[in-house]
Amino acid sequence: MSFSQNRYALLGDMHQEAASGRIVMLRYEMQAEIWVYPGKGGWHFVTLPPEFAARIKAAMAGLARPWGSLGVTAVIGKTRWSTSLFPDKTSGSLLLPVKASVRQREGLKAGDIAALTIEVEL
Repeated sequence: MSFSQNRYALLGDMHQEAASGRIVMLRYEMQAEIWVYPGKGGWHFVTLPPEFAARIKAAMAGLARPWGSLGVTAVIGKTRWSTSLFPDKTSGSLLLPVKASVRQREGLKAGDIAALTIEVEL
């Protein structure tokens, strides 16, 4: 999937301070197409725009989990879940897996443009 096929609006970083200490919350809203991985399992993904992925990678430097994954909270419609973003060698971006339960709850399928929010707590 090329960059031109992704539709998104980067709303920027939101910083919040808590009384018990400093909490930084990065929050991004975007629209992107859901696609199916052609291999075994039929996994569905959204490819994040490269500039967006670069900002998340920079903010979360040193926090990667196994396979380079980055823990985030994703929101599509009324569905909110904890998940991971995975590096994609082909595009150089990050991939968001979209679980079947999320797609079913929100009435989405491959080829649909999903409005989604990615939240990163640092």
